[in-house]
Amino acid sequence: MAAFTGTAIVTGAASGIGLAVAERLATDGARVVLLDLDGAKAEYANRRLRAAGFETAWAQADVSNEASVAAAVHLATETFGPVGLLVNNAGHVHQARFEDLGVADFDRMFAVHVRGTFLMTKAVLPGMLAAGEGIVVNMASQLGQIGGVELSHYAAAKAAIIGLTKSLAREVSDRGVRVNAVAPGPINTPLVRALSPDWQAAKRAELPLGRFGEPEDVAGTVAFLASTDAAIYAGQTLGPNSGDVML
Repeated sequence: MAAFTGTAIVTGAASGIGLAVAERLATDGARVVLLDLDGAKAEYANRRLRAAGFETAWAQADVSNEASVAAAVHLATETFGPVGLLVNNAGHVHQARFEDLGVADFDRMFAVHVRGTFLMTKAVLPGMLAAGEGIVVNMASQLGQIGGVELSHYAAAKAAIIGLTKSLAREVSDRGVRVNAVAPGPINTPLVRALSPDWQAAKRAELPLGRFGEPEDVAGTVAFLASTDAAIYAGQTLGPNSGDVML
């Protein structure tokens, strides 16, 4: 497998899956820019990776804000050169039954997941198309495929990401840009640990493997999609999900 070794941006990179992805890509030889809404955590993660000898940088960014996205992509390009890989991983979780959801809850979920994926991709895609090559990996969820109790707004946003992935892949694959998605099952991250113990126990009992995954499991899937081994993958959704979804 020829790993990706160009300039990569990972959003939501200060912890959990995003940090594991950033570390895996850096280990494989990429120059990685870590973006996160929590600037202090992003700076700390970057400092730790650089101390380990990796070529990384960081920026505080709100992926739902167009100006913030533009500034972060400009920093990445100025620091390491044109962006060849974008991992849209920034996420937000909120648990409530549908009848208890407010409009603000719904809008925030779509702002982070869907608008954020849209804005980040819009910012890097022109450069990729001009270069005739590029890779976009969008972080979906298995709940976007099967739905989730007390997470209808989250599942809806992740389903939208899967639809966006397929549609964009149909538009840009013939111009050298590969667009795919990863739909993890429950992973041992701060986002999943923020859900209720009852929800976690019920979901764990449903899984054929009987356990949640680790961030490194998802990072390996992203690294594969960024590699030459995934050269004919376009518009696909890969599922490191402990067997929760079987296609």
